[in-house]
Amino acid sequence: MNVGEPREVTWLGKTVMTGIFKDPVGSPVMLRTMNLDGDAQADLSVHGGAAKAVYAYPEEHYGFWRGEFPGMELPPGMFGENFTTTGLTEETVHAGDRFRMGEAEVIVTQPRLPCFKLGIKFRRNDIIRRFLQSGRTGFYMAVLRGGMVGAGDSVELLSADPQSVSIAELVRLHLPGTIDPDLLRRARKVEALPESWKKSP
Repeated sequence: MNVGEPREVTWLGKTVMTGIFKDPVGSPVMLRTMNLDGDAQADLSVHGGAAKAVYAYPEEHYGFWRGEFPGMELPPGMFGENFTTTGLTEETVHAGDRFRMGEAEVIVTQPRLPCFKLGIKFRRNDIIRRFLQSGRTGFYMAVLRGGMVGAGDSVELLSADPQSVSIAELVRLHLPGTIDPDLLRRARKVEALPESWKKSP
């Protein structure tokens, strides 16, 4: 579990405020409607809010990125995630799936689309394109019921969305040139999916 407050950094000659820098936290903290205690987003127009209260990224992907960037240190939280998870991937997690994490209950809302601030964290702009093309995006969750959560807590599936639109499918739907009317029809029926995702790219 990783949290962090926004900080000022210099990138390409400009001062930028970003909340992408997260550090592991050992003791349980409260998960609330908008985020974890001790965590915040710098630009709420594109980050945060109820539909993006917390961000999860599969630990399984770290091996892939270590192969892509040998020699680069990639600690948990490198992608700005709040939860570095095990056993949850874009292929198996669906928008609208509900989970129990510690004392809290959450619902998956959408994939993460990278912005230039991921480039700040990696100190390279090509990570944005490579991140999206890899399909290893992780996913955002909204909080249905707040509660204490901590590193090592189990993640229990409470209910699966009936449309079964995976995070991986949503990423592919977003890519230019992808036309899948059946997938778009199913996606539009997912109540938890934000309206911006229900429109044809």
